[in-house]
Amino acid sequence: MTTLLFVRRFLADYARNPVNPLVLVLVPVVFVVVAAGSMAEAAKLLGGTGPSVETAAAGWAAGFLAGIALYFQLRAARAADRRLVLAGMPAARLVAARVTTGLALAVLASAAALAALAARTGIDQPGRVAAGTLMFAVIYLAIGAVTGVLVRNPVNGTVLILFVWILDVFFGPALGSPDRLATRWLPTHFVTLWMVDLPSRHGGQVGDLGWALVWTAGALVFACLVVTATTRVARRRRVRAAQFITALRMGLRDYRRNPVLWFLLVAVPIVFIWLSKVITPDDTMVLSLVDDGVRRPLSFWLPDMHAGTMTPIAIASLAALAGLFIVLDARAGDQRLTLAGFRTPTLLTARLGVIGCAVLLVTAASLLVTATVFDAEQWPVYAGGNVLLAAIYALIGVCIGPVFGRVSGVLIAFLVPFLDIGIAQSPMLRAQPPDWARFLPGYGADRVLLDGGLTTSFDETGALLLGLGWLLGLGVLATWLFRKATA
Repeated sequence: MTTLLFVRRFLADYARNPVNPLVLVLVPVVFVVVAAGSMAEAAKLLGGTGPSVETAAAGWAAGFLAGIALYFQLRAARAADRRLVLAGMPAARLVAARVTTGLALAVLASAAALAALAARTGIDQPGRVAAGTLMFAVIYLAIGAVTGVLVRNPVNGTVLILFVWILDVFFGPALGSPDRLATRWLPTHFVTLWMVDLPSRHGGQVGDLGWALVWTAGALVFACLVVTATTRVARRRRVRAAQFITALRMGLRDYRRNPVLWFLLVAVPIVFIWLSKVITPDDTMVLSLVDDGVRRPLSFWLPDMHAGTMTPIAIASLAALAGLFIVLDARAGDQRLTLAGFRTPTLLTARLGVIGCAVLLVTAASLLVTATVFDAEQWPVYAGGNVLLAAIYALIGVCIGPVFGRVSGVLIAFLVPFLDIGIAQSPMLRAQPPDWARFLPGYGADRVLLDGGLTTSFDETGALLLGLGWLLGLGVLATWLFRKATA
């Protein structure tokens, strides 16, 4: 009865945020209804099975929702959970309540994803697809749980989950080839193949379904063990020793300043950009670009172009997350500093300076990786376009944070650059962006970096001015929101 009571309270806490139900609708609609068709076309270019993407998208959406939701459930309640254990509640009972809550969230996320899939294309094998979607959610539930207890900082945790999810989706058997040896170790490899009814022929006697169940059950058991071990309080420490450890920990934290975040900001571009060239089939593609003042069709080698055009996606996503969390993490301290007489413009300048450093770090790391697999025609223009794009999306992250908070803000900060740069502006999907894409924030900067990367002369002055206009407008909006949040 105690466990059920805690489950109800945990679910009530989740439902108390009105944005969470919105996200349960928004994410499946984006992945299953809006983006699945375009991703299926991209899968055909990359050697995958295009139609299976639309079915697998339901699992991707459910997994993404479940992993992020449980991560923030555990991270936000970590101190309260430890106090409950100190007060005498068995750690196993508390973990059972958390895991049961997570399973309820997984079922809810799966139902939302399946409803979106049924509305878009219908479901030919409802039992198989429903079971596969739920296995996706449970596996990412475990990933979110393990990240929640091992990674304290929300920036590090969310970026780490996104990193695993990006690898799993973009290099998995639906978007890529199901026969690659290296991708068979991804967490949802066999789940995806069984869900879309595409036999792998490398599952052995256990079979695809058997390995999918092993991954699902193993991930859940491992997550329970990790959460239990880190929640249990072994012994009380002496006050003097605790004071020493706390002072040492605070000093080290102030010195090192989130090393996992910096590692991920470097590691994500390395894997995302470099592997995009490795998995792209040898072929050519024609784009419509302005070169030397004349618009003409130009042919490019697909593996090189794919690597060069993946760079802005990585940069925009990481910059948006950096802007979101740098402002949110400092908000309580900024409010106290304002009350103490610290001038708001000075505070804002300081925060934007930190964000600027993050933008330059993201861009520099991504361009260093890009230089190994892609040779831009005009490196200064290409680099400048990427810096402009990173600055725009960092300010979008700054604006998203005070409005949507951490959980929903992370989802939106990831979805906006994915839809803008990855879908609407992507040259992998069409020779030229559609007319409506011109109204999105990444259009101007993306045209500048494409012009610098693929042509020999700079012809996108109008696009550059448009990007600078977005930067100025977002800067004004960010200033207003910052003043309001610290008032």
